[in-house]
Amino acid sequence: MPDLYPPIEPYDHGMLDTDDGNLVYWEVCGDPDGKPALVVHGGPGGSCSPGHRRYFDPGRYRVVLFDQRNCGRSTPHASDPAADMGLNTTGHLIADMERLREHLGIDRWLLFGGSWGSTLILAYAERHPERVSEIVIPSVTMSRRSEIDWLYRGVGRFFPEEWERFRDGVPETDRDGDLLAAYARLMEDPDPEVRARAAADWTAWEDAVISMEPNGKKNIYSDNPPDDLLALVRICAHYFSHGVWLEEGALLRDAGRLAGIPAVLIHGRLDLSGPAGTAWELARAWPDAELVIVEDSGHTGSDAMRVEILGALDRFARN
Repeated sequence: MPDLYPPIEPYDHGMLDTDDGNLVYWEVCGDPDGKPALVVHGGPGGSCSPGHRRYFDPGRYRVVLFDQRNCGRSTPHASDPAADMGLNTTGHLIADMERLREHLGIDRWLLFGGSWGSTLILAYAERHPERVSEIVIPSVTMSRRSEIDWLYRGVGRFFPEEWERFRDGVPETDRDGDLLAAYARLMEDPDPEVRARAAADWTAWEDAVISMEPNGKKNIYSDNPPDDLLALVRICAHYFSHGVWLEEGALLRDAGRLAGIPAVLIHGRLDLSGPAGTAWELARAWPDAELVIVEDSGHTGSDAMRVEILGALDRFARN
């Protein structure tokens, strides 16, 4: 495994008050006078982790990490049925990022993140391009409905038995309709056993999709702690059943707004959950983006992908 930077601890952290009842956890580590960078985690419904800090040279970067609404250390947590998902949309998350930037007194920052994080990065950068210095994305997604349909239906051709179990996790009357909306309804059910069963069925499917990857870990999603698992599935189903509140194809259509922002897009050739065609399309529409295809990597990454990520972040640290 390539050497990441040594583990470091935050020198500052807090809870950002969004003025609508949500508190968003944030932390800062590295050099207080270094190049500002924001880590945007995946999911939706995941969280930032100590491992994310280790991609950045702590002597050159001021690294900001945050847990998106209702997950990680942010409150209220989506595992609590009382948490209002109506206050958690892509627009809310973009506003939280801007509020955090202003709170920390940052003018422009590098954005780093993959999977769902890349969708949120692109949505933020197209809304606020003047606030973005560079972008590094491993595992590119734009969360178009076509991509979501591939992940939760199309890729089932590779895993027919597992996909049938995923489909059969919803009531029979919903199995030929919108599976994601059906799961979203299950995750709002007042019965905790219903919610737990739906979360288990959802994450079993996610585990199956990455099971063929050379570096995929068994039960990578379903081994999450129970509350984190509930939050992940509730937020994922909420977002994906609403097309993540973006007009279909809008991120690709508006890629011209990213002109002048240098970027490195790093994508695994073996990524079944998000095929490389998405990264290719984005790179074609964004002249300032360099596309790197990693031959031995899937969605879960590889040593070679980590080398590319570290190289991109080290290069941009000098800018």
